[in-house]
Amino acid sequence: MVNQRAGSAVAAAALTELRTQVRGVLAPGDDGYEAARRIWNGMIDRRPAVIARCAGVADVMAAVRFAREEGLPIAVRGGGHGVAGRAVCDDGIVIDLSPMKGIWVDPAARTARAQAGVLWGEFDRETQAFGLATTGGVVSTTGIAGLTLAGGFGWLMRKHGLTIDNLRSVDLVTADGELLRNSEREHPDLFWGVRGAGANFGIVTSFDYQLHPLGPTVIGGMVLHPFEQAGTVLRFYREFTAGAPDELTTYAGLLTSPEGAKLAAIVVCYAGPLAAGEVAVRPIRSFGTPVADLIGPIPYVAQQMLFNAAFPTGRHYYEKSCFLRELSDAAIDTLVDGFARVPSPHSQVIIEQHGGAIRRVPEDGTAFPHRAPEYNLILPASWTDPADTAVNVQWARELYTAMQPFATDGYYINYMADVESEERARAAYGDNYARLAALKATYDPANLFRLNHNIPPV
Repeated sequence: MVNQRAGSAVAAAALTELRTQVRGVLAPGDDGYEAARRIWNGMIDRRPAVIARCAGVADVMAAVRFAREEGLPIAVRGGGHGVAGRAVCDDGIVIDLSPMKGIWVDPAARTARAQAGVLWGEFDRETQAFGLATTGGVVSTTGIAGLTLAGGFGWLMRKHGLTIDNLRSVDLVTADGELLRNSEREHPDLFWGVRGAGANFGIVTSFDYQLHPLGPTVIGGMVLHPFEQAGTVLRFYREFTAGAPDELTTYAGLLTSPEGAKLAAIVVCYAGPLAAGEVAVRPIRSFGTPVADLIGPIPYVAQQMLFNAAFPTGRHYYEKSCFLRELSDAAIDTLVDGFARVPSPHSQVIIEQHGGAIRRVPEDGTAFPHRAPEYNLILPASWTDPADTAVNVQWARELYTAMQPFATDGYYINYMADVESEERARAAYGDNYARLAALKATYDPANLFRLNHNIPPV
């Protein structure tokens, strides 16, 4: 049974004991506490009772046991990049994995094991030294842990599947503070659940990935068109993506330039031979009258950083997202009209192309069920002045609501700042929800790990 306690203070004796078990412990007032409680989303301002900065698995196991004994809610921090801010909590313990940075690449086997504090830019640097990569996020400062456990989208997903489709095993600390290896052979039920709903079942301390030959140079980059042509650009994008090869993943977006001009963009990455990539993207480069054509050979590690400047640490963020049943003319017109009224130059509309290898895994093959949609829509609102929070949140919510006639019931948990109801929360897992709830009852019956996109045990 998990004790429940209120209040932000941990007894001095308990804190002293924790310091003997975990190599890095911070409490309010300690040097480094203020910096350690800050995460990527500057909108999140929470004060945990204690932060356990874990240097290894033994620290994680000790921190979990401490949280159980003291009745503290647990937030788990990997990269700290989640928009909902679940990497930090009020009056609980943050189990901070960010010091755990080990990466081991086996070039002959084309595999890599990485600890949970690794960021995608760090992972890519190591694997690209051997001309290898796996599907990983499109902002290099994103942590591998949170992205992987939710499913994992990225530039290689149409060729090689989601990040979870390239996951070979994980090491996970359970609610009992024990370490389990999960794979198709060891605890396969838990391994199924980890791939899409993993934060519910424990704390993953390391990930073992399948790698694929890639780069170090790919065909990537973007073309930019005047916003006045946005509707035409998005209609072209719809027609082009219908016949795109699996090696090519594309995004479309509406954004504002640093100079203040609204633009429509198509961003590409071709995971294959450069000559074939040049041919594949030629229709995109020759369409319309772009104000800039930035597509060409680019290091894969640079492609992975294309969006970094648009999502800096410390800015305020709020996101809504949904998978689209169709990118119809009416859906396009709704997006263009909505972006015309965007209140912040930092906010965007992003359409991700899915399909390809994603669809070749059954919807019940992993906990992540959303294999069929061709597109995913993201509405990342972003602003700098806290006084502008209400108007920017309202913009994202209103455009999200306007897009519901074109959306499926499902959504990707990493792109949602909040959900409207328990029924809506279940939609993230679709028909897999009942199996996940039963799995939760087996491995975390007291719901110790609940500060996540939670699945209550049944």
